Amino acid sequence: MQKVLISLGIVVGSVLGLSSCSLISVTPASMDGMMMEHGNSKYSSSDLMFAQMMVPHHQQAVTIGELAQTRAENPQVRDIASRIRSEQSPEIDQMKTWLAESGVSENDPMNMPMEGMLTDEELAHLKSISGHAFDVLYLQDMIKHHQGAIAMVSMIRNSKNPEVKTLGESIVSSQTVEISELQKMLSELE
Repeated sequence: MQKVLISLGIVVGSVLGLSSCSLISVTPASMDGMMMEHGNSKYSSSDLMFAQMMVPHHQQAVTIGELAQTRAENPQVRDIASRIRSEQSPEIDQMKTWLAESGVSENDPMNMPMEGMLTDEELAHLKSISGHAFDVLYLQDMIKHHQGAIAMVSMIRNSKNPEVKTLGESIVSSQTVEISELQKMLSELE
């Protein structure tokens, strides 16, 4: 009887161990290169998952930028917020087109957490303040938000679609420059 219980414990432990290993090892970044082409689409599953995740990520940056237009005190903060909104709105449209062309929902089916996204509480707090306090928090939040977007681009680093690669490179390039600008502004305001 003891042998059976020990054997059963080993089997259960092994199954649980394998399950947790597979859950831990699959992340958006590790999916790159593992995905197959999506049906007849010219976009891989990684390309499409990236779009599903980056659309709401960009939409949040646009929302935060709209807040800055009425709550920011510093004209430089309002200016960079406006530039970020102007840059990301067409990228949202571009990624929505990829999804529509591929017959894929805009909603992220896996509800995966996205790096740099503000929580509902953080967004509510940002909406509740204005002036200098808003400026500082906006800059801090956008630095993290941009860093998260740059990290997410790793999902498509091996994309075979030139349009997807170009967008990824553009996101990394523009947001790296903006992070430096945001950090400089933040150091001047603190």
